[in-house]
Amino acid sequence: MTLKQLRAFLAVAQTLSFTQACERLHLSQPALSLAIKGLEESLGGRLLIRTTRSVRLTPEGESLVALARRLLADWDNAEEQMRQRFTLQLGRVALAAMPSFACNQLPSALMAFRRCHPRIKVTVHDVINEQVIDMVRRRHVELGIAFEPAAGEGLTFTPLFEDRFVAVVPGDSPLAERRSVRWAELLMHDFITLQRPSMVRLLLEQELAAQGIELPVAFESHQLATVGRMVASGLGVSAVPALCRRQMHEVGGRCVTLIDPVIARPVGVLSPAGQELSVAAQALQEVLAGTLVPTADPPATL
Repeated sequence: MTLKQLRAFLAVAQTLSFTQACERLHLSQPALSLAIKGLEESLGGRLLIRTTRSVRLTPEGESLVALARRLLADWDNAEEQMRQRFTLQLGRVALAAMPSFACNQLPSALMAFRRCHPRIKVTVHDVINEQVIDMVRRRHVELGIAFEPAAGEGLTFTPLFEDRFVAVVPGDSPLAERRSVRWAELLMHDFITLQRPSMVRLLLEQELAAQGIELPVAFESHQLATVGRMVASGLGVSAVPALCRRQMHEVGGRCVTLIDPVIARPVGVLSPAGQELSVAAQALQEVLAGTLVPTADPPATL
């Protein structure tokens, strides 16, 4: 039983005329008759009784009318929904993003995406870097935004920009007036950072260890906002991705360029390797690439 056969049958059933059905479907009478014959053969019995004067439905034909209407309506609806998805008039995309990105640069990117595609729904999972990688790997989301993962993760990484770490100091600290500060100077103060397994913490420890510098931790927290408030209250200093400068400023901290060494890491879009993205996810990835710019060297203060 094919769609063409069902449409042919329904046209005849509604008009009770092969001539009118042919006009409606733009088919020749032989083609219409062949479609009806094929449908009857596939179902195993007559659906229509045709004479030289009239066409009428058999009982089985009458019972098929409602079914055919529903099947064709469902098919047309499915066809329209898929067409809307491919033309970005309908759809949904799930995205996971590390908090430093989700609460700073992501909102403006989503605004740009919304202006272009107002009917696409976006679900954002605000989770730590490690969970972003895991959610993309398990295909719980189509896209993730995180630091570049290690090789062999089974993921495709598309760089967006390089983010560098900046020092966070209290507003009344002499360091707040400096244009830059060396790591050796920063670590003369009590250091506040995120708890493991935060990627921020791991990156700092690995990069400093490569320079022969140990990271002494006086205070640690799960949330960057808490780290910023602890710094602002005078408990110590910290180092965070430059993405977080505005967030640190809002809670009372001040950001200063960090040197000797400069610690930076690419930030980009993650997707499962070898998997075709939905049209909506592709569109979101294009907007992210077009609206985000590389992080400039941070100013001495904010």
